[in-house]
Amino acid sequence: MASEKPFRMVTCTAPVNIAVIKYWGKRDKELILPLNSSLSVTLHQDQLRTTTTAAISKDFTEDRLWLNGMEVDVGQPRLQSCLREIHRLAQKHRSSDDDGDGPPRLSYKVHVASENNFPTAAGLASSAAGYACLAYTLARVYGVEAELSEVARRGSGSACRSLYGGFVEWHMGERPDGRDSVAQQVAPESHWPELRVLVLVVSSEQKPMGSTVGMQSSVETSALLQFRATSVVPARMAEMIRCVRERDFAGFGELTMKDSNQFHATCLDTFPPISYLNDTSWAIMHLVHRFNAHHGQTKAAYTFDAGPNAVVFTLEDSLEDLVAALRHCFPPESNGDKFLKGLPVRPVTLSDELKAALALDPTPGRIRYVIATKAGPGPQVLDDPDCHLLGPDGLLKPAAGSPSLGCPLPS
Repeated sequence: MASEKPFRMVTCTAPVNIAVIKYWGKRDKELILPLNSSLSVTLHQDQLRTTTTAAISKDFTEDRLWLNGMEVDVGQPRLQSCLREIHRLAQKHRSSDDDGDGPPRLSYKVHVASENNFPTAAGLASSAAGYACLAYTLARVYGVEAELSEVARRGSGSACRSLYGGFVEWHMGERPDGRDSVAQQVAPESHWPELRVLVLVVSSEQKPMGSTVGMQSSVETSALLQFRATSVVPARMAEMIRCVRERDFAGFGELTMKDSNQFHATCLDTFPPISYLNDTSWAIMHLVHRFNAHHGQTKAAYTFDAGPNAVVFTLEDSLEDLVAALRHCFPPESNGDKFLKGLPVRPVTLSDELKAALALDPTPGRIRYVIATKAGPGPQVLDDPDCHLLGPDGLLKPAAGSPSLGCPLPS
């Protein structure tokens, strides 16, 4: 009989996903089952990602968790729910490791360290990336080979979409046990190479009301939310999948903006009303609509999750003008060379006609910075031991408090 491994450590990364058809509201709070299906774009991990290291050992005396360099309560219900689901799958499958050693004991305690290279809890889908990364990393450290949607979903509903790259649908499912509420890739990241994404960071502060509390309040009080889930989203899902598959940006962009607007309308229809947007969010919407009107077609499209930060989609041939328009209307107060991060964008001069069409007086500092990115792959395993956030003793490395270790993704 193969001996069981006394110590095992794995480090993985997972991406942020941005929903273009939104998920808001649960029909089952315990199983995290959504009221409606949703569809998202997975953003590239070169710009936004969560990195997680998990280690299990017979010598650990308790489970421990570090988030962005600080130790936090490991007893959080959603974290424990993910662990229980991984243990269930591990007990069910009990597959051997590649090196021939036996699978690790499920009784071993686990140490987990996780960090984001982007603001946490600010409406940038940090929980989705975080729980997808947790599920993916725990599965590898415990030797689980299974569909992980339910594991990730138990932590954060939209996390199941971050288990895949490109364009991803989360099926709401029909079974009461939630086994059919899973994520599925609609198209890979290579499907639409011209698509570009701008993440506009308006605020890195934690949002005033978390998504979980906001959703429940909407479910209990918003008639618009119920109408949206049953009468609007099914047709929008079919149309959005068509737009993605046919690379129809005009249709994709218009539907993305309409769905974002309706999501925030359900928040206002909630009682008491919820407002995740601020004045800068509205100014960004006006800019996008005026940019499109100037060109006579949909060249850019905004979407907002539960926070003031905008995500704007465009195509490669419109990217330079769009970034120039953003820089003109929202110039940086200082460190202008750090205003744009991520993919390089060649600076261009706006035409007088476009400046006039935007009709927004420049207001410095309202956008802190912009991250340029594109669609990217799903979770990855980092084989380099230097990328581990935990040391050989299973404790947090001193350098792990930094949000970026500079470890490249596997090619």
